[in-house]
Amino acid sequence: MENDFLTIAGRKFRSRLFVGTGKFSSNEAMSEALEASGTEVVTVALRRADLTGGKDPFANILDFIDPEKYLILPNTSGAMNAEEAVRLARLAAAAGLPKWVKLEIHPDPHYLLPDPIETFKAAEILVKEGFTVLPYINADPVLAKRLQEVGVATVMPLGAPIGSNRGVETREQVRIIIEQATVPVVVDAGLGAPSHVAEAIEMGADAVLINTAIAAAADPAGMARAFRKAVEAAREAVLAGLPLRGEEASATSPLATFLGELS
Repeated sequence: MENDFLTIAGRKFRSRLFVGTGKFSSNEAMSEALEASGTEVVTVALRRADLTGGKDPFANILDFIDPEKYLILPNTSGAMNAEEAVRLARLAAAAGLPKWVKLEIHPDPHYLLPDPIETFKAAEILVKEGFTVLPYINADPVLAKRLQEVGVATVMPLGAPIGSNRGVETREQVRIIIEQATVPVVVDAGLGAPSHVAEAIEMGADAVLINTAIAAAADPAGMARAFRKAVEAAREAVLAGLPLRGEEASATSPLATFLGELS
């Protein structure tokens, strides 16, 4: 585990748990949860950040995230199309945030499912402009391959709809994405319990992203620690070598031989 790093666009991370910053009861609670999670990648919705330098007290989330400790990953959540997402990413870069972006375009207000066509369009533009692009997508293996061909740094398929806490409902599609991936796979959205992130990591996902399940918990910092432990345990199990699933029982001790010797 000591030398087990997640590498994205040449940058190494020890933690495989990304954490979002929405829905917390306060910025102080968010800061405590980030610390407890051990994360090194923190996503921030650009519409919630003050990029003017004016220190708006109602949009000061960036004041609570240490850029020396965390990679701040601007998020284009709220963008309705490629044009809006690209504009948000450019604004963030112009304001001095890292030229990394979690590309997120979901015009449907009910299910918040990502728009594959607009996401692909925006990814093409942003990659050409030198952004490190981490696109949030439906668990679509074909789209994942096309985005990798464009040059994205990761693919981030959803486990279930945003904030639903239903776990990895898309497991079979995610398995195919992982099997075919040439970049890290980060399972994002819908993971609501430590067992969900363990499942994703044990399937072969390189990392997971959690927001609602931590932010909405009665004790966000405590929940963040639970998710951290689950990710670390699952990753250690993967490195140790998870056993293959069997269809039939397999005795852990040679009972038949033992009984034969007694007869």
